[in-house]
Amino acid sequence: MRTGKDLILATKPFAVDSTARSWFYVLSTAFLLAMAMAGTLWNFLFVGRIVCSLLSGLLILRFFVIYHDQQHHAILPRSRLAEALMRIFGILALTPSSVWRSSHNHHHKNNSKLRGSHIGSFPIMTKANFLNSSRVKRFKYLFMRHPLTILFGYVFVFFHGMCLYPFLKRPREHHDCLIAFVAHVAIAVAIVYLFGWLGLLLTFLVPYFIADALGSYLFYAQHNFPTVSFNDNAGWTYDKAALESSSFMKTGLIWSWFTANIGYHHIHHLNARIPFYRLPEAVSAIPELKNPRTTSLHPMDIIRCLRLKVWDVESQRMVGVGNIKAAGENRDGRAEEQSNDSNHLAESEEN
Repeated sequence: MRTGKDLILATKPFAVDSTARSWFYVLSTAFLLAMAMAGTLWNFLFVGRIVCSLLSGLLILRFFVIYHDQQHHAILPRSRLAEALMRIFGILALTPSSVWRSSHNHHHKNNSKLRGSHIGSFPIMTKANFLNSSRVKRFKYLFMRHPLTILFGYVFVFFHGMCLYPFLKRPREHHDCLIAFVAHVAIAVAIVYLFGWLGLLLTFLVPYFIADALGSYLFYAQHNFPTVSFNDNAGWTYDKAALESSSFMKTGLIWSWFTANIGYHHIHHLNARIPFYRLPEAVSAIPELKNPRTTSLHPMDIIRCLRLKVWDVESQRMVGVGNIKAAGENRDGRAEEQSNDSNHLAESEEN
C-alpha cells in the first residue's frame, strides 16, 4: 500500500487539465445559471419562477465549486480570461479571490491539525480546551459550529466571514471585499427598483441562501464526521490528513453534478490540482483511494455530523454536547471532592 509521497505521485497523471472540457463546463454552467435567473424574473407561471429560483441556487453552488477548482489552478491555469471571469464571480459570490486563496490554501496545508487549522475552516477545540475556556469563548465556538449558523451561511459564513470581517481586519490586502460588499448591495437595490421585492426574493435572496447553506454544510461535513481524525502537529502528515480527515460524501448522480464532484474531497485534499471532472477516474485507478472515510446527505448522517462539537483526545473521536456536559460534571465533582478532602484534612490538623 502506497503512502506519503508515493501515493501523491500516483495521483499526478490525473492532475491534467483539458482546456476544451474545462471551458465547456464553465460556459455551460454559466449559461444555465443565466437562464435560470432570467426565469425567476420573466417566467409567466409563478410556480415556474420558484423552480427557477431553486435551480439558480443549485447552479451557483456548482459554479462555486468550479471557481474553487480554478483558484487551485486545477482547471484553466494559464488562461487570463478564466482568471478574470472567476475573479468577477468571486466578488459576486461574496468570496473574493484575495480571501479565498489565502484562507483556503492555509486550510489545505493545515487540514486536521489541532493547532492552526481554524483559518479557512470551522474551528476545532479539544474537550479539555473547551472545558477550560471562558463562557464567552465557549459561546463563540459553539455559535460558529451551530446548525443555524451553517443554515444561514449566507449571512455568517460568506457575507461576514468571507467579506466584511477580512476587509475590516486588513483593508489594503482585501480591498476586493469592499468591492464585493458594494456590488452586492448595488445589485440588490437595482433588482428591487426594476423588479420589486418579489424579484429580490426569487432572483437574489433565495438562490444565495440555498447555495451558501449547502456550501457551508458540505464544507463542514467533509471535515466534521463521525470517523474523522485530528492530530497534533507532531503526528501530522499531508496524505494522512487527506485520507483520514477529509470525507468521501456519497451522493447520487444529480447531486454529484450540482456539487461538481466535491464529494471526492479526500482525493481533492491529496492533490488539489486534479480537475473536478477527473476525480472519479483517480478513485477507479488507485486502489489506496477505494476505501475512504464516508458520510452522505442522508438526514441521519447530517444529524450525526451536526452533533459533533469537540475532539476528545482520550477516545480519539469527535463528541457532542452531551459528552462535554458529562465531562464537565465529572470534573466539577472531582474538584468538589478534592475541596472536601482538603477541608477535612484542615479540620483534622486543627483538632
